[in-house]
Amino acid sequence: MRAPGKMLALIPAKEGSTRLPCKNILPLAGKTMLDRTIATAKKCGVFDRIFVSTESDKVARIAAEAGLPPPFMRPAELSRDPAGVVDVCLHALAEFEGMGESYETLVILLPTSPFRKTEDVMGSIRTYCESGVDFLMSVVREVHSPLSSLVLGDGQLKPLHPELLNQTGARSLGKRLPYLVRANGAVTIVNVVSFKREQNYYAYPLGAYEMPVERSLDIDTPLEFEFAQFLAQAHPDWLDE
Repeated sequence: MRAPGKMLALIPAKEGSTRLPCKNILPLAGKTMLDRTIATAKKCGVFDRIFVSTESDKVARIAAEAGLPPPFMRPAELSRDPAGVVDVCLHALAEFEGMGESYETLVILLPTSPFRKTEDVMGSIRTYCESGVDFLMSVVREVHSPLSSLVLGDGQLKPLHPELLNQTGARSLGKRLPYLVRANGAVTIVNVVSFKREQNYYAYPLGAYEMPVERSLDIDTPLEFEFAQFLAQAHPDWLDE
């Protein structure tokens, strides 16, 4: 089992977003989603630094009120398409190196995963260390197998995988079909040296930490946020308080 070395927890939190405006700082059950992510990172107690990357003075104030004033702001162009989280992380690592701070492991925590718990972050870190991979993502099992997808063209349906038609039901799943999961955005862990070389966190071998579906909601649309509000009210114990 390897040691993770110095760890940086990076929380990407731009103010602008296309499908759900200001999604990172929307209030959920009395706290912004950013505040919830900061609190979870702090509860882990293992990070050498927790950093909120933002271009927004408003987001920076929220981070400062939580005890994490950003030592620098990200450029505005890194908060607009086509820039993504990879670009944001590479920028942050370079800025910290310029300040004389270097890290061996980077843990990315999206604010839009408000049902992620401390145990998920710690479990991901433990799995990363035990597996020896340089890249790891939290995942959730696919509820509906994409292997049973149908292609719609010219008003007619055709199976995407004809050879698997009628074999993706509950009785067949797991017998000869692959165990399918998807990244849920809650936790991503990378070895900094390998990440800088690959310029991507989809690099291989890619480890996985599986999370239950009730903690895997990744909010990116108004409907998903409404669903999160419903879940928070119906199951307050699902939130990491």
